[in-house]
Amino acid sequence: MKVFYLLKPCLLLLIVLSTFAAKAQTSSLAGRVLDETGLPLPGASVQIKSLGKSTVTDAAGKFRLTGLSNGSFEVTVSYIGYTPTLRTVSVSGNTTSDFSVKPDAQNLNEVVVIGYGTAEKKNLTGSITTVSSKDFQKGAITTPEQLIQGKVAGVNIITNSGAPGVGSQIRIRGGASLNASNDPLIVIDGVPFSGNNIDNAPNPLSLINPNDIETFTVLKDANATAIYGSRASNGVILITTKKGGSGDPVINFSTSNSYATVAKKVNVLSADQIRSFVNSNPNAQYDAGKTFVSLLGKANTDWQNEIFRNTFSTDNNLSMSGNFHGVPYRVSGGYLDQQGLLITDKFTRATGGITISPKFFTDHLKIDLNLKGALTESHFANADAIGAALQFDPTQVVNTPNSFGNYFEWLRSDGSLNPNAPRNPVSLIRLKDNNGKAQRSFGNAKFDYSFHFLPELHANLNLGYDVSKGSGSIYIPQYAGQSAPIFGSVTQSLNTSSNKVSEFYLNYAKDVESIRSRFDATAGYGYYDNSKTTYNYNEYNALGGLRTTPKFPYFVDRNKLLSYYGRLVYTLADKYILSGTMRADASSKFSENNRWGYFPSVGLTWKINGENFLKDSKAVSDLKLRLSYGKTGNKDGVPGKTDAETIGDYSYLAKYYANSTTGQYQIGDTFYDYYAPSAYDPDLRWETTSTYNAGLDYGFLQGRIYGTIDVYYKKTKDLLSTVNISVGTNFNNTLLTNVGNMDVRGAEFSLNFAAIKTDNIRWDFGFNAAYNKRKITNLTLNPDPASKVGAGDITGGTGVTIKYNAVNQVPGAFFVYKQVYDGNGKPLEGVYQDLNSDGVINSSDQYFYKSPDPKVILGFNTAFSYKKWTLSTVLRSNIGNYVYDNISSNFGVRSNIMSPAGVINNAGADFLNTGFTNNSNTFLSDYYVKNASFLKMDNLGLAYDAGKIFRNRNTTLRISANCQNVFVVSKYKGVDPELTDGIDYKLYPRPRTYTLGLNVGF
Repeated sequence: MKVFYLLKPCLLLLIVLSTFAAKAQTSSLAGRVLDETGLPLPGASVQIKSLGKSTVTDAAGKFRLTGLSNGSFEVTVSYIGYTPTLRTVSVSGNTTSDFSVKPDAQNLNEVVVIGYGTAEKKNLTGSITTVSSKDFQKGAITTPEQLIQGKVAGVNIITNSGAPGVGSQIRIRGGASLNASNDPLIVIDGVPFSGNNIDNAPNPLSLINPNDIETFTVLKDANATAIYGSRASNGVILITTKKGGSGDPVINFSTSNSYATVAKKVNVLSADQIRSFVNSNPNAQYDAGKTFVSLLGKANTDWQNEIFRNTFSTDNNLSMSGNFHGVPYRVSGGYLDQQGLLITDKFTRATGGITISPKFFTDHLKIDLNLKGALTESHFANADAIGAALQFDPTQVVNTPNSFGNYFEWLRSDGSLNPNAPRNPVSLIRLKDNNGKAQRSFGNAKFDYSFHFLPELHANLNLGYDVSKGSGSIYIPQYAGQSAPIFGSVTQSLNTSSNKVSEFYLNYAKDVESIRSRFDATAGYGYYDNSKTTYNYNEYNALGGLRTTPKFPYFVDRNKLLSYYGRLVYTLADKYILSGTMRADASSKFSENNRWGYFPSVGLTWKINGENFLKDSKAVSDLKLRLSYGKTGNKDGVPGKTDAETIGDYSYLAKYYANSTTGQYQIGDTFYDYYAPSAYDPDLRWETTSTYNAGLDYGFLQGRIYGTIDVYYKKTKDLLSTVNISVGTNFNNTLLTNVGNMDVRGAEFSLNFAAIKTDNIRWDFGFNAAYNKRKITNLTLNPDPASKVGAGDITGGTGVTIKYNAVNQVPGAFFVYKQVYDGNGKPLEGVYQDLNSDGVINSSDQYFYKSPDPKVILGFNTAFSYKKWTLSTVLRSNIGNYVYDNISSNFGVRSNIMSPAGVINNAGADFLNTGFTNNSNTFLSDYYVKNASFLKMDNLGLAYDAGKIFRNRNTTLRISANCQNVFVVSKYKGVDPELTDGIDYKLYPRPRTYTLGLNVGF
């Protein structure tokens, strides 16, 4: 398997192919490419396909093809958004010829990727959005999903934290599950990713180089996604990577160097404020005769400054693409070195890729070979230090002579560590060495054969794989305070994952002019084999003593999926399009009685602008009405959760787990563990989602204004939920089973506008908005409007649940008491409204108040170009999302500052507003549920496109400068209002990053 990870073959091939970059020149063809107004088009493609020659125009719309023989050739000129132009040109010596292209209204002839095939944008029946590389987010991009953040209506991408290489939470139309996965299916070049976590990697997508990606296509409604059946309820993202060219070798080198800083710190009390507060309570005691004043230190330590740093990162990529003896190829390599804001945090990634696209049998057989690999190394800083830094006493020094690595720690009178005190934040990082390595390779071979006797019939075979391995070790020395009293630890880990894909389908497409019809039919079969093996090792303390021994040397999780699918698209008079799909999936995750799921869809499109009353309109360039219905499924669990919490492999069977050493039986002199089964549901089955969608695609003024409007309704049934069951009916008193229902309603809008388009100036705008509302309609075996299930606990209060899933509520809504305030607007500690008017304040007075779900998601981007300069920005906004401030609720009380444990702690600045004494009766106050609506400027960039920098050479240069996480406007006073779970406690801050980039092509 290592051969797939190594980069040497990629680099060797890059060197060999580079020898073809220099060729003797004879005749040449030069000229300009102009748009419909006579203005130059930079970046247009100019090809002589018969010779395998191609180039692109520079900033002035100029091109030059060299190395030609004399004669007549067909020259093709193409540009995104314009109809391709084909013209025959006679070449003799140094020939000059200009070309003009006409706009294709709103890119309607653009071919986009759909499930198991392609389609022209004008013929789509589903809700589909494509973002190409020219519209990607710019700057320091580590993982692929960051490229389209804020770019697609209805797609909410939240970076999990500011850690290097970390992933994102991706939600398309809000997600459709409670206890199964809400992540979309991601398919890269036809290979569906399994969704398995890769241990010792920040996230699975961090092993994919964003620089290799050409387009993202997001499938949102069921008509677009149902062809993927059981994995499509949360939407599908199709990623295509860059492929080879059709002319001389083109070498591209890019480097991106970034400087990152902490954009904002948590507002906590200063050392002087702590001293003032403690000194104002000189008689406060933590033990008989011992006062807190005596514990005060003399330092002024900002613990957040001690654990965070400014960092430098670099990302470098080299690629070559071209055509060698009629075979398009692309070879790429990349290296990323990214430092994290936490001291010692680091992530490096080396990637390589090869794509080859040969054709045989007079182009009847087309083959795409894709191979990509990555090696990553990580040093994971201990993120527990973030919470400790917020709490640790700022009057204490970082270092002091002691037996705990010379880091200040709270000690008892006998010199041992105080077990109820927080640990030194710097010690938590410096004295924990957590290293990880991950390797990943994925790729496929796709064969597309057009039958000689029936060229409209294609046979397509796709053989793909995705394999990975993650290994790591953690070392904590015996003297570290965080490991007392167990003398440190030495642990190691290893897991491997394998995802194998085999797909075969037939496609028949035929135009029947006599009846003004077109038929496009697809029928196929798929087999998918996913497995993950986790190896278990002994654990030792830092002195070499054995601490734990695993019961088994390894665990294997494996599941398989068998599929049959089909699609028929019928087009009448190029105005009316009817499509239908059906997929049947069988998963080993379910019993034989529930193994098969059936997922149909139907869609209808009416191209209104094709009717006579609009056919010749100069104002309306596109107007389509789309209607669709479909059903999709969900079979995937949430990584990291147990079978009792989500769908696991073979969850319909009882799992046996070893009891603790207190539950053993003796045979002779040997004691044996006994195993107890978990509760299980033999009838566990698919979660299924039915979706209704109505959409309108519009375009005006030859596509200078275009966009879409969609409204949808989704109904999910058989949601997994944990319910109480009668004692004795299973192996527990609770059971994860299919009982839940949820409704989702929403609307989406997108608008793109080319406001100015002149010889020297171009100004483009893009705007998208989405409204989404989820509501649970059932959670129990027998309908119960009062039922609720815990969905999120907080830190500080043992077993305190703040979020619940409940009938008629948004999933994960906050369940709290209604706070009472005094005449000055100050919250009264432990005083809440008696909502049911029974004279008693108890859990019956709690109510559902807000949720982390935003009601509206907005995205805005604009680019203003003047000659060779371009200024661009991307902004995002969430409206209606709320956050529970767990930092203030946990730390912001008097009993935390002067702790009965005999230590002084810090507190969030909100303590100055409340003055609460104890948080035992304040955790569930709605005072801590804060409005977290925000406006963010994600990106601000300035670029200079120098075009050709040498005469008679195709050497191009582009220089760019970007700032990411520019500003945040929000009422929320915490570090960041954008959280994946809506509970703010110890968020690794997202950095503000300044990037300087250089791109050279030749």
